[in-house]
Amino acid sequence: MRPAALFVTWFGTGWLPWAPGTWGSLAALPFAWLLLYYGGPGLLAISAFIVFVLGCRLSEIALEETQTKDPGWIVVDEVVGVWLTLLAVPFGLIGFAQAFILFRLFDIWKPWPIDWADRKLEGGFGVMADDVLAAIYAAAVLLIGRYFFE
Repeated sequence: MRPAALFVTWFGTGWLPWAPGTWGSLAALPFAWLLLYYGGPGLLAISAFIVFVLGCRLSEIALEETQTKDPGWIVVDEVVGVWLTLLAVPFGLIGFAQAFILFRLFDIWKPWPIDWADRKLEGGFGVMADDVLAAIYAAAVLLIGRYFFE
């Protein structure tokens, strides 16, 4: 397996059957836990940025090689999305569950402009962008919830 394929499928989780985006999001959580535990939110944010940049480029390569637009097996975008969402919650199992659920909800539902980005943006950046927008929506809901209920 090529390193680019290993990365964009997040170590093969994108090839799991039924809902590869959910598998990719779940597989991102242990890495996020370690990044947050050992380096805090700053390390997670920097890591999300690095994975975003690499994801754009390596997804572009995968798209060119397979002549596809945004195949479900590319799940590095879900990794970045759930990591960004985790920046809006306290460290712990409940925060991780909230971030995971809300990110997946917005990633699947795709309210505007997420749906627009999913349809109109192309290439590796297009693969990554709609999940970043879903993360922004999910993080906003979580932060508003924290403001009113904490």
